Amino acid sequence: MKNLDLLKQQKADFAAKMKEAIQNNDEQVFAEAFVEFANAVQEAVIAEARGLVQSVDNTVLAGRGVRVLTSQEREYYQRIINAMKSNNPKEALTGFNDVLPETVIDAIFEDITEEHPLLSVINFQNTAALIKYLYSTMDGRHLAWWGKLCSDIEKELNAEFKLLNLEQTKLSAYVPVCKAMLDLGPVWLDRYVRTILGEAIANGLEDGIINGRGIAEQGDIFEPIGMIRDLSQFNPANGYAVKVPVPIADLLPETYLPLIADLSIGPNGLNRRITEVLLVVNPQDYLRKIVPATIYRQPDGRYVLDIFPFPTRVVQSAYMDEGTAVLGLAKRYLMAMGIGDKGGRIEYSDEYHFLEDERVYLTKFYGTGRPLDNNSFILLNIENVKPIVPAIRVVSWPDATLSGLKVANGSIDISPAFDKNIHYYTAETGNVADPVTATATDPNAVIEATLNGNPTDLSSTQAWEEGQNVIIITVTNRNVVEMYVLVVTYEPEG
Repeated sequence: MKNLDLLKQQKADFAAKMKEAIQNNDEQVFAEAFVEFANAVQEAVIAEARGLVQSVDNTVLAGRGVRVLTSQEREYYQRIINAMKSNNPKEALTGFNDVLPETVIDAIFEDITEEHPLLSVINFQNTAALIKYLYSTMDGRHLAWWGKLCSDIEKELNAEFKLLNLEQTKLSAYVPVCKAMLDLGPVWLDRYVRTILGEAIANGLEDGIINGRGIAEQGDIFEPIGMIRDLSQFNPANGYAVKVPVPIADLLPETYLPLIADLSIGPNGLNRRITEVLLVVNPQDYLRKIVPATIYRQPDGRYVLDIFPFPTRVVQSAYMDEGTAVLGLAKRYLMAMGIGDKGGRIEYSDEYHFLEDERVYLTKFYGTGRPLDNNSFILLNIENVKPIVPAIRVVSWPDATLSGLKVANGSIDISPAFDKNIHYYTAETGNVADPVTATATDPNAVIEATLNGNPTDLSSTQAWEEGQNVIIITVTNRNVVEMYVLVVTYEPEG
């Protein structure tokens, strides 16, 4: 097991602290959370590196999950290390104009989309150095015209496309680096930087995608617009208002499908085809609300989770408030990220200096995100969602058992004593013939019998052959069949 695999709990704690810091707008807690998590990552990376210190073969490193650097990446990290180890790292990095190589950025975004499901299902675009992104606001039937393109039609077409300025939103990440980390070299610095930046960016993005207020300052938006926001209600001080939650009591078809029908109405008033929906819930709510409401037990005893009346992808996020959930169309949320012409650099910061043997660095990414229309996501109140109560249908199986079996009207004992669940009996007789009586539990059942392989009528007396006589009694009730065997041993008296 890799050392970094041991950081799952630290990641969860880090996400919780980041959420709290973001909600309270507390930069100090925000930075301290970074440092605390970074120290854990550094220890893991250093331990892993020391375990592989003798491994210089790229194949060996790759087999252990260590990413092999390109020549450009290795050169970049070496220059960063040299600058950080200098007597004046702030001055060295001030004149350091190189940004993180695009391959590193790509690797970071690849990592975070794998570990954070929400980022993998939305329309997430890594635009590298681009600062503007063109997108369509419409989703539905588009009409085409033959003939001259008049000004009204041109205006309507142009209204369908908008530009997102990626410099409007800035996402900062702190990267505390100790001297021991610098001594490990470029490969391990890359592993550390990607882990820290990936986790920081992922948590920042996830909060923005769900809760972002879209607050503007002097015309610039510096938070994404979250899924829970109402695009029709904007306040310059507080950003976009939170949508009014729709209360639901269950996830049954009569409740769930009308919600999806509402999502199928596009911004142009026309219907759009929906094949799958996204449900974002808090991990606590997933276990306490969603699972009990969507769990089924199969006939073999195994449980099946997330059984919805419509194809639904459930994503758990710590940034979704408990008691609420977002239902919507994942690809109708656009999140575009780019490093820009000023971002992607690692810069020295003396604002947060927590340890004597550790320097704190800062990097910035630019981007923005928003729902493409106001009807792509619905905020739900799930506080009162009840567990599903499976409907139990009592099925009465046809009864094909006997209620009685007698030889000579009961004067000759059978062994064992009759029980409808026992299907094999014996008896002994000195009579050359005896009546055998079989009574069905259900009067509608049909009784047939054979004596020594030949059909016989139990309403008549049975003639015995000397020795063992085998009577097979078959009881049929619709598609249910029961068989009883009676072996009668006849020994003539005297």
